[in-house]
Amino acid sequence: MRFARRVLLRGLAAALLGTGLAPLAAWSADAPALMLANVYRPGVRLDDYWLSEKYDGLRAFWDGQRLRTRGGETIAAPDWFTAQWPTEPMDGELWAGRGRFEEALSTVRQLTPDDAAWRRIRFMVFDLPTHPGVFTERIHAYGQRVRDINQAWVQAVPQERIGSHAELMARLDRVVREGGEGLMLHRGDAPYRAVRNDDLLKVKTHEDAEARVIGHVPGKGRHAGRMGALLVQTAEGVRFKLGTGFTDAERDNPPAVGTWVTYRFRGLNDSGVPRFASFVRVRPDAPR
Repeated sequence: MRFARRVLLRGLAAALLGTGLAPLAAWSADAPALMLANVYRPGVRLDDYWLSEKYDGLRAFWDGQRLRTRGGETIAAPDWFTAQWPTEPMDGELWAGRGRFEEALSTVRQLTPDDAAWRRIRFMVFDLPTHPGVFTERIHAYGQRVRDINQAWVQAVPQERIGSHAELMARLDRVVREGGEGLMLHRGDAPYRAVRNDDLLKVKTHEDAEARVIGHVPGKGRHAGRMGALLVQTAEGVRFKLGTGFTDAERDNPPAVGTWVTYRFRGLNDSGVPRFASFVRVRPDAPR
């Protein structure tokens, strides 16, 4: 799965110890070698790429025997979930549906799997890491593997061609409006390479909003002695901590209480708190 998602999971790890929940974000030397995405930018030759939805779930790697997180941790899926899966590795996403990332996370991190919850999870297969062909060939290959598995919760990610940047942006807007996270572009002539490059591109949009600073949270670790996060409140009364996106200078001299700031985020969780909120700038022109 993705870096911002990984940071969130890492942050949960300490809190989950002793609760019966797996700290899935721990990064280990046994982490699978996975293809990673760059960010799309205008000017990329779109006729070289296949387009698919970017699913709002957790990256998962089937190594032929077990499901593992991007960090290498074993996922405690029910036996029936992976029964009769092939020994060939599969790369995919454990997904509960659009806008249901927290449900997927809660299900996947359980040390003792909840059958009822896992019935709502799908494994969205989008690649075969050990297949020798280029991606255009792997599309047909992973589709065939999914058909061979013949389980409703294992699905092949659809791929299609896109004609222009304008068409891509229109598709992105539609997917986001419908509750999706974004889009992915995969170069058709690319082999599976476990690196981050332009063979795989993520196409996403961010939402911006304003909130008023109501407090400062002291920093820890390398931020000890300065601001670790801002406690902010939106115009609707939602309070949350804003802890990323700051320079060292901004942590040394943080925005004052009462200041309005702009933050970037990616959707809301069930309680209305912005997900992956990151500081952008002070907004002196925001309402007081």
